[in-house]
Amino acid sequence: MNYMFRSATFRLTMYYLGIIAVITIGFSTALYHVALHDLQSGLQQQTRQIYDNFPVFIDSPYLSSVDAFKASRDHLLGRIVLSNILVLIGAGFASYALARRTLQPIEAAHERQKRFTADVSHELRTPLTSLKMESEVALLDTKASKQDLRDVLQSNVEEVEKLTNLVQNLLRISKLDAGDNAKLFSAISLDSSVKAAIDQVQPIAASRNIVITYKKPRTRVIIQGDESTLTQLFSILIDNAVKYSPSKSHIAVELQQAGGLATVSVTDHGQGIAKDDLMHVFERFYRADAARSAGDQSGFGLGLSIAKLIADSHNATIQISSRQGKGTTAKVLLATSEETIRATSSPRSNKET
Repeated sequence: MNYMFRSATFRLTMYYLGIIAVITIGFSTALYHVALHDLQSGLQQQTRQIYDNFPVFIDSPYLSSVDAFKASRDHLLGRIVLSNILVLIGAGFASYALARRTLQPIEAAHERQKRFTADVSHELRTPLTSLKMESEVALLDTKASKQDLRDVLQSNVEEVEKLTNLVQNLLRISKLDAGDNAKLFSAISLDSSVKAAIDQVQPIAASRNIVITYKKPRTRVIIQGDESTLTQLFSILIDNAVKYSPSKSHIAVELQQAGGLATVSVTDHGQGIAKDDLMHVFERFYRADAARSAGDQSGFGLGLSIAKLIADSHNATIQISSRQGKGTTAKVLLATSEETIRATSSPRSNKET
C-alpha cells in the first residue's frame, strides 16, 4: 500500500470513526439524561413513601435522597464513559477494516492503470525508436539509393501499421471495459460468427499451408450476443492457433451444443504453452516465450485480453489447455437461447443439415 492510499485509509478511518463517535456520544448523552431523570424521580418517590410510612425518619441523615442521587449519578456516568471508550476502540478497528475494504478495489484499479500505462509506454517506445533510428540513418546516408529509401519507407509503414493495430486494440479494450456491448445483443447464429472468423484468418493460414477444418452440429445454435465482437473473439483464437503453429499443420475448429450450453473449441498442434504461463495468458501485454518460440513475434500481447473481455461481456468462459510440444486447445463456453433448446428437442432437428 503506497503513501497515497495509506493516507486515504487513515482519513477515511477517522471519518468513519468520527461519525460513529458523534452517534455514540449523542445517544449516550440522551440516554444519560433520561436515566438521570428517571433515577431522580425514583429516589424522590421512594423517599416520600418512606417518610409517609415512617415519619420518624424524616430528620434522619441516612435517608438523604441527594446523597443517593449523587452516588448513583457518578456510577451511571462512569459506566457510560467506559462503555463509550470500549465502543470507540472497537469502532476504530472496524472503521479501519471498512476503510481498507472500501479503498481496496480503487487501489487495485489504480495499480492496474499504472501497470497498463507503463506497458503501453514500453510497447509504444519500441516501434517509435525503430522509426526514429531508421529515418535518422537514411537522412545521414548521403549515398543512399532510391531503393534503399523505399526500403526504409516500407519498414516505417510496417511500424506505423503496428502502432495503428496497438491503438485500435487499446480502443477496443476501453470500449469493452465500459461494458457497452450488452446494448447491441440480439439473437444470432453462433455458426455464422465462427465461419466469419475462419474466413478472416484463412488467407494467413493458406500462406503458411495450414489447413483449418470446421465441424458443427446439425442444428442451428442460437445465442444472445453481438455478432461482430464474437467474430472478433473467435478470430483472435484462430489467429493465435495459426500464428503459433508450424507450417503444413492442421487446426481443428468445432462447434458443439449440449443442453443449454454451446462450446466453440480451437485446437492446434503447435509448440504449446508452459504450465506456469497458462495462468497469465489473459493479462494485457503478456507474452509467453515458450508459446511463441516458433511463431510470429510481432504481437503486442493484447489479443487474449480482448478475447477475455468479449467473453466476459457475453457471460461466457474461455478455457485454455496446453501441452508443450503437443499443442493448445482454447474453448469458449456460451449459454444458448431457448430457440436452440427447442430446435434440439424437436424431432425435425434430426433431418436438418
